[in-house]
Amino acid sequence: MSAEHDATPTRPQAGSLFELVLLVPEAAVEPVGDALDALDALSTSVEDADAMTQAEQALFGEPGMPPPKEGWQRSRVVALFVDEAAAREAAQLLQAQDFFTECLVQGIRVVADQDWVRLTQSQFEPVEITSTFWIVPTWHEPPAQAEQVIRLDPGLAFGTGTHPTTRMCLRWIARHAPVGPRVLDYGCGSGILAIGASKHGAREVMGVDIDPAAVEATRLNAEANHAPMVAGMPDLAHGEHDLVLANILATPLKVLAPLLCAHVRSGGHLVLAGILARQSDELKEAYAPWVALDVRDEEDGWVLMTARKA
Repeated sequence: MSAEHDATPTRPQAGSLFELVLLVPEAAVEPVGDALDALDALSTSVEDADAMTQAEQALFGEPGMPPPKEGWQRSRVVALFVDEAAAREAAQLLQAQDFFTECLVQGIRVVADQDWVRLTQSQFEPVEITSTFWIVPTWHEPPAQAEQVIRLDPGLAFGTGTHPTTRMCLRWIARHAPVGPRVLDYGCGSGILAIGASKHGAREVMGVDIDPAAVEATRLNAEANHAPMVAGMPDLAHGEHDLVLANILATPLKVLAPLLCAHVRSGGHLVLAGILARQSDELKEAYAPWVALDVRDEEDGWVLMTARKA
């Protein structure tokens, strides 16, 4: 492993960003890219891992070559994250996915300091969930038509409203308001779904996550949005709820099926996201012993699946 891909970078100055570097076969480039998008990578690039060698491949529409493909036979995928913890968590989650079997984590490296605050702010605008429900960074004024607003800036945990999975969950919440008094957000990330539920009728809201940084982000974001809730590690989750939300990825959702269904009261709703359209049938099968999942929304290849417990 070269120094460029050293998995233990030197301690950076505050505010530095980190790159997660992956070696990915051509067939896995698309699912890996989709997963990185879901894991809130600030950007993702794909390059020929064999560039400048005899194995280098022409790809992007060179004369006489086949049409462009998703990636090279051996692609280097580089994803940018807000901090080292986010990059390491992404690496761990990717390695748990079945499509990652032939991929390799080459390392995590610190990115040279720039004016990341200005760069990041320029990339995040208010996000429309419905015509009256918006996610608005603190450096923007809410749109005039916004009746319900979540104030949220890019931070340590997944969920800023820019990803289709987050938008679909929030749309479901808005369209089914009031959502019921008790809500559990399993894998809360930034807390955005829990906050959305709180703003749409929930009175007892609980957010849990395996990442302590996500728990802290949820607490801070909830406080900033005047959305009362309890946040903690997964062992905090208890009892039955009117609504259980889980925006994770397909593989952990399948593993969590009995646990999540046990937290849904009779007549309550289960809402799942982080699922690619091609994975919907395997999710239906995994949850069939408890509930009948159905696709309720779709955006950019991602689906929202919901069920109501009998």
